[in-house]
Amino acid sequence: MDAVDRQLLALLQEDATRPYTALGEAVGLSAGATHERVRKLRERGVIRRTAAEVDPAAIGRNVLAFVMVDSTRWVGDSGDRFAAIPEIEEAHVIAGSASVLVKVRTSTTQQLQDVLRRIYAIEGVSGTQATVVLETFFERPVSP
Repeated sequence: MDAVDRQLLALLQEDATRPYTALGEAVGLSAGATHERVRKLRERGVIRRTAAEVDPAAIGRNVLAFVMVDSTRWVGDSGDRFAAIPEIEEAHVIAGSASVLVKVRTSTTQQLQDVLRRIYAIEGVSGTQATVVLETFFERPVSP
């Protein structure tokens, strides 16, 4: 990956709907050459997907929590069980006092409590520690 690829990635992260002509002009390439570079970035898995970024508050998902999941056994192979809970946006096996860290978005604290119950029902889970976010200063994409 060279500097042009990194520039393309940064531009696509800002606005993935930009036409190849505009992207090419920004990095000094033709639309065709730009299209080919982006295609190769997708093929190599550098660009995993293209998606719309939705404002959680605009769809009523105002409660954000990070949950540390404790376990009595290895739960690193339980990813599919965490993925089955639609309110969980991310799940990570971690090192430290907990086994898994999940990012949860719900509309209400009552819904968060229901998610915690469903997490607790996963085999091997022995407890949860939820931290509710009061305000988000910023979220940033991976910098190319």
